Amino acid sequence: MGLSRHLAVGIFVSDQKIKEFGFIKNEDEPCVYRKASGRTISFLILYVDDILIIGNNIPMLNEVKHWLGNCFAMKDLGETAYILGIKINRDRSKRLLRMSQSAYIDKMMTRFNMENSKKGTIPMTKGTVLNKSQSPSTDIEIRRMQAIPYASAIGSIMYAMLCTRPDVSYALSMTSRFQQNPGIAHWTAVKNILKYLKRTKEMFLIFGGVEEELIVRCYTDASFQTDRDDSCSQSGFVFTLNGGVVSWKSSKQSVVADSTTESEYIAASDAAK
Repeated sequence: MGLSRHLAVGIFVSDQKIKEFGFIKNEDEPCVYRKASGRTISFLILYVDDILIIGNNIPMLNEVKHWLGNCFAMKDLGETAYILGIKINRDRSKRLLRMSQSAYIDKMMTRFNMENSKKGTIPMTKGTVLNKSQSPSTDIEIRRMQAIPYASAIGSIMYAMLCTRPDVSYALSMTSRFQQNPGIAHWTAVKNILKYLKRTKEMFLIFGGVEEELIVRCYTDASFQTDRDDSCSQSGFVFTLNGGVVSWKSSKQSVVADSTTESEYIAASDAAK
């Protein structure tokens, strides 16, 4: 879709109002609505009072904007460049669209007092061991960790991971499972993720123009009994649409695999869902 606009409305936009204009809600993404007529198509992406409208036909986009303007107090913020912490950059000569979160990452560094820290090379150092035995056990250790915003850091990193940074999925999955009682070793691993994000904040997801039939590919892999506490394996997958990454996940498997073959099978099954 080559055209998009960023709109801000004064009040919450109701689901019913959007449907009245002929938009159909996406079953898997409840904030995404679609309206199609022949080869003309438009999408409306809603987040409370922020709206993106995307389409391949300017008259249809203008029609949607006019209808929204009649229903709500609305301001057209122009071609989409930045929304919800995500920067959107276009190279129309090469038909490329890029998404990054450099400004969001800078704010995250400041929030967790990491703006002057060294820059990390990878999200998690090879050989890093994390387990429950590293959780605080004495009153002094517990009080020390109570002053550390572990869960807040995990949540902030998670937003970046979900939007534009699939490369930190594994490290985040490993560190997020200790939120109830994190220790210094766990916090050190989280800070390593932040340091890596600081160094790579200008990295972006890239999506190209579609010249041929859409092709979806999936890549999946699994570890074997890597969790030191319950011997569960780790699954990971990534989906690409014509080369652009559109879906990804790294998570601990819910059952204990008895072989590498079984862990690979579980990973493939998770991706197929």
